Amino acid sequence: MRLADFDFSLPQELIAQSPPAERSGSRLLHVAADQRHDLRFTQLPELVREGDLLVMNDTRVLKARLLGHKQGSGGQVEALIERITSDREALAMLRASKGARAQTRLQFGEASATVTGRHGEFFLLSFDEPVLDVLEREGRLPLPPYIEHPADSNDEARYQTVYARAPGAVAAPTAGLHFDPILIDAVRAAGARIAFVTLHVGAGTFQPVRVEDLAQHKMHEERFELSPQTAEAIIKTRAAGGRVIAVGTTSMRTLETAGLQDGLVRACTGETNLFITPGYQFKVVDALITNFHLPKSTLLMLVSAFAGVQRIRTAYQHAIDQRYRFFSYGDAMMLERCADALTE
Repeated sequence: MRLADFDFSLPQELIAQSPPAERSGSRLLHVAADQRHDLRFTQLPELVREGDLLVMNDTRVLKARLLGHKQGSGGQVEALIERITSDREALAMLRASKGARAQTRLQFGEASATVTGRHGEFFLLSFDEPVLDVLEREGRLPLPPYIEHPADSNDEARYQTVYARAPGAVAAPTAGLHFDPILIDAVRAAGARIAFVTLHVGAGTFQPVRVEDLAQHKMHEERFELSPQTAEAIIKTRAAGGRVIAVGTTSMRTLETAGLQDGLVRACTGETNLFITPGYQFKVVDALITNFHLPKSTLLMLVSAFAGVQRIRTAYQHAIDQRYRFFSYGDAMMLERCADALTE
C-alpha cells in the first residue's frame, strides 16, 4: 500500500487542544464488524466481558524538553530527550543555531551537558549530573506539535496516565488517559482483569512517514518490557476463553512483538521497531482501545491492519461527521479484531 492510502481531511477545530474536564468524560466509538455505536467512555465496562484482560502501558512521561544555549557563543538550543541510555547520558533531538558539533558544551538552566557524538538523527549528550535529576528540575513536558499551547500544570497532570510508573517516555500512551480509578474499578467489577506492559514512547513517534512506498519506511526503536506476571495473565486468559484487549497502540506493539503463534506471549525485555501495516497477521490482541490518529501516520496504518482499511475509513468519516475530538486529548475508539481485515 502507498502513503496516500492513509490520508484524510480533518477540520482543524476537531484537533483537541485540551483534555475533557473529567478523564473519563470523552466519547467512545465502538467498531465491531460493520456496526458502529456512539457511546461515552464511561460505558466501556458494558463492552468488556467476564474473563477479559486489559493490558495497559505503565510508562511515565518525562519532562523531556530542555531549553538552553551553547556555552561560549550563547546560541539558542532546544533538546528533546529521546531516551536515557545511562545515569548521565541520553540521546536527544537537537535544534541549535548553526548546528552542534562534538564537544559542544550546552547549558540548560543550572545543568550542563556535552555533545559527545551522533547516533543517526540523534545526538548523544553527556550530562554533568544524573539525567533524571536534570529533567525533573529543568525540563518541560513535551506536548505533541499539534497542541498549540505551552505545557502548564494541568498538562503535567493530565498528559500522564493515573497508573504511570516507569519513567522513560517522551509522549503519553494516550488511550490510557481516559481511565480514572473509578472506571478502572468498574472494569474490574465487570469481571475483567488488568495487566501492565512498559513501552517507552520515543521522540520518533512525532516523525512523519517520508516515503510513499511503505515498504521503504523504517520504524524507530522503542524500549519495552513484558513481565512474567503479564505473560502468565495472558496464559490464564486464553485458557479461560477470555479476550486480550490492548489499551493503546503501544501495548498492542509490545504484545505483538512478544507474541507467539499460539496466541500467547513470552516474557521479555528489548527493543521493538515493529511496523504493523495491512496484511499483518495478529497473534495476540483481540480488541484495541485507541484514540483517533493523524493522517498518513504509522498508527493509522496499524488500526487499519487490525480492523480493515475500508472499515477504518468509514469509522473516521463517521467520527468527523459526528464531531468527535481527535488526537492525544481527543475521544477514543474500541475496535474489535475483524477476521476479514486481511482480505481487504
